[in-house]
Amino acid sequence: MPAWLEVLVRVLLVIVAFLTLPLLVGQAEHKVMAHMQGRLGPMYAGAFHGWAQLIADGVKFVQKEDMTPRDADGPVFRLAPIVALLPYLLVLLVIPLGPSGLVAQPLDIGLFYVLAIIGVGVVAVLMAAWASANKYALLGGLRAAAQLLGYELPLVLAGASVAMAAGTLSLSGIVTAWRPWWLVWQLPALVIFFVAGLAEIRRPPFDMPIADSELVFGYLTEYTGLRFAFFLLAEYVGIVVVSALTAVLFLGGWKGPFDEQLGWLWTLLKTGAVAFVVLWLRVAYPRLREDQLQRLCWLVLVPLALAQLLLTATVKILI
Repeated sequence: MPAWLEVLVRVLLVIVAFLTLPLLVGQAEHKVMAHMQGRLGPMYAGAFHGWAQLIADGVKFVQKEDMTPRDADGPVFRLAPIVALLPYLLVLLVIPLGPSGLVAQPLDIGLFYVLAIIGVGVVAVLMAAWASANKYALLGGLRAAAQLLGYELPLVLAGASVAMAAGTLSLSGIVTAWRPWWLVWQLPALVIFFVAGLAEIRRPPFDMPIADSELVFGYLTEYTGLRFAFFLLAEYVGIVVVSALTAVLFLGGWKGPFDEQLGWLWTLLKTGAVAFVVLWLRVAYPRLREDQLQRLCWLVLVPLALAQLLLTATVKILI
């Protein structure tokens, strides 16, 4: 197969995953929350366990009127949902699914690229908040900016710890260098990365930028129809990306029994397990107040991340 055709096929497969995996996560969220909270939920759409409920929701969003507030900055307001989605698609291109180059676009600086691209998400939130010409949206955008800029630091430090341990910035190289005993000495980095990743995608209990009981719906208040659906899709793609990165960086990615043949399956199973924890936290924990959220970042996660980085450097020097 020509090189250009192979790259094209890989990119198309990533786009298919980009469009389908978030729907599976969304369906899982409906069912997981329903079982945890003792609710039946929509069980009859599509007959089998309500499998077509998300399709029905999609049709509903398409039918809703697409409105732009009169005082809004129209071009910026309409562009924000696309900017929210695009970074996650670019990140999925470099996440390895299995050994032997099973990745859309391998990069030697994959981790650096991923952490840089994820940071673009704050731009989309600020665009939506400022362009909406709504005070609730603006307050939500300011909260999001403070939250995302703060939690970027522990996210990067935790990623730097595992990169230092592996001696490479390549995501595939990190998986190759990973050993089971890393689950012990890199465990603080895993927890820090996962928690900071939750804050980056604004998932409960880190959803202060939306806080419907205080800000109507935060920076999403003025969005309707498909543009609102794009922001929801970006949230679910964010769950997939954070879960996949956690699996690849800290849980061994494709490593497992018969990993040469079933490596892709191990990656997907680990990603699914982490995504389940993301959904469980939404049900299990209440939303953090703004002051609690910032204290957790600056007084807990950042010092722990620096201590973990020091531990990793010490271990690398000694061995």
